[in-house]
Amino acid sequence: MELFATKGYEATTVDEIAAAAGVARRTFFRHFRSKEEAIFPDHDDTLIRAEAVLNAAPAHEHPLDTVCRGIKEVMRMYAARPEISVARYKLTREVPTLREAEIASVARYERLFTRYLLGHFDEHAHDDDANDDPLLAEVAASAVVTAHNHVLRRWLRAGGQGDVEAQLDHAFAIVRKTFGTGIGAGRSGAPKPAASPASVSAQGEVLVAVARTDAPLDEVMRTIEQALKER
Repeated sequence: MELFATKGYEATTVDEIAAAAGVARRTFFRHFRSKEEAIFPDHDDTLIRAEAVLNAAPAHEHPLDTVCRGIKEVMRMYAARPEISVARYKLTREVPTLREAEIASVARYERLFTRYLLGHFDEHAHDDDANDDPLLAEVAASAVVTAHNHVLRRWLRAGGQGDVEAQLDHAFAIVRKTFGTGIGAGRSGAPKPAASPASVSAQGEVLVAVARTDAPLDEVMRTIEQALKER
């Protein structure tokens, strides 16, 4: 980053980077395929950590909350070295190839979160429009990533100052309120809610029963029979 700041990104060579780091050129290429890759050395490991958060999520946690916790691994990566993160942010604004690399990294997180959310829809919430589930999963994942990146950019423009985690939690609360409906009850491994028995009300000489379509028939009949005995 010091070389890029003094010489410019395009004018800095791999040989100069290796020399400044005190290693051979071949050592550089054992770790990175290019200068662009050296600018973003942590995203592969961060993606793995984010996926680990998803895989270890407790059954009771709302999937959108899990995704928000997962992407916080990205923020922690940037917050670990604010001065480097701020310099990198400025550099990516100036160099189109770095901006493209950053966009590609963002897309990897969105794909990971989309796959996760798609597996955790409420199976009863979208009976009439199940084909919309992939759309909702992709939009919700994109919203989480966009909210994160909005807060991250604001924090970087402020020189890495401020309570970025509190800002993130506020942004995530907005996403959760907007996209939380219909995602969650289908979490793999979580116990499904028990079917509600029929509710019965009397209207003169008529009993009116209301039940979920997935309620066990014998349970519905027992409720009706009990109501008739009490009449």
